[in-house]
Amino acid sequence: MSFNTFGKLFRFTTWGESHGPAIGCIVDGCPPNIKIKEQDIQIELNKRKPGQSKFTTQRKEDDKVQILSGMFEGKTTGTPISLIIYNKDMKSRDYETIKNKFRPGHADFTYFKKYGIRDYRGGGRQSARETASRVAAGAIARKVLENKLGKKFKVVGGLIQLGILGCDVTKWNDNTIRKNPFFCPDKSIVKLWEKYLLSIRKSGSSCGAVIEIRARGIPVGLGAPIYSKLDMDIASALMSINAVKGVNIGSGMNSALLTGEENSDEISQKGKNIKFNSNNAGGILGGISTGQEIVVSFAVKPTSSILKSRNTIDKFGKNTSISVKGRHDPCVGIRAVPIGEAMLNCVLLDHYLLNKAQCAN
Repeated sequence: MSFNTFGKLFRFTTWGESHGPAIGCIVDGCPPNIKIKEQDIQIELNKRKPGQSKFTTQRKEDDKVQILSGMFEGKTTGTPISLIIYNKDMKSRDYETIKNKFRPGHADFTYFKKYGIRDYRGGGRQSARETASRVAAGAIARKVLENKLGKKFKVVGGLIQLGILGCDVTKWNDNTIRKNPFFCPDKSIVKLWEKYLLSIRKSGSSCGAVIEIRARGIPVGLGAPIYSKLDMDIASALMSINAVKGVNIGSGMNSALLTGEENSDEISQKGKNIKFNSNNAGGILGGISTGQEIVVSFAVKPTSSILKSRNTIDKFGKNTSISVKGRHDPCVGIRAVPIGEAMLNCVLLDHYLLNKAQCAN
């Protein structure tokens, strides 16, 4: 299996399976002399780890990270940083009854057809368990960007739609996001979401979600106009996350509904300050950052592992049905928020380093 590495100058390679002894990653291209502690990484992993509320999988994992290399006296050395997270709460027996069956809407079918072998225990390599390693890499990227860009830099994500219920993004409040189990930026919708998702879970089904990520304090000039557009790489990064089916940059798909004058973000200047009157572009024009807030969103499909019976086939080509028991997220979009933040941090650092290499500014 190839293609386990992401990034150009700032790169990480993930390894491990859902029910294997451990997962982890190797981060390459991190600048030297950046102060990083295991706790800095742990803070981000704690946002993503399972079993924190009744609205996510009840698998209990500490997701405690260990740094094995690339650090000396509390600072990065510029050499590869190796990270490991041990798996603790695997229940492989939950998958015995479905080990030969393909879950509709899941990658079981394509993995088996491509490789001729599939680790059915928790989905193996195709499991979203892998994303813990991405979050660890993203935590390192965040620390580097904070060092290079200063206090104005911030990446924050929130869940803006749960199934059929959206929130009011005009009420976005960063402080609200960490105070509810959905990472929702609009506190007025949280109680309704709780009732909705509990009913979905009780029915034996699942629902999708939309996540929005915002990046502030990004300088003008990140990205290249043709084959390394910033928005192109952001879209690729977000699409690489399990269950993601679509990405918007700024107004995204809705820009097709706008007129030319509605879509254009008017510009004015006063002294040295440049002002955009709107941000339909999502902070990126021609693949290059404008200096505005970068706004991206992505859609996550409903969890494929559901209790409700569905028709399928098994690996022997026979028609059958499947009902998935065990511990599964009724909405994987909730824990996708810190994963989206991590991937955006990695892309932004990669482009920051690329821009420094070419333009030295």
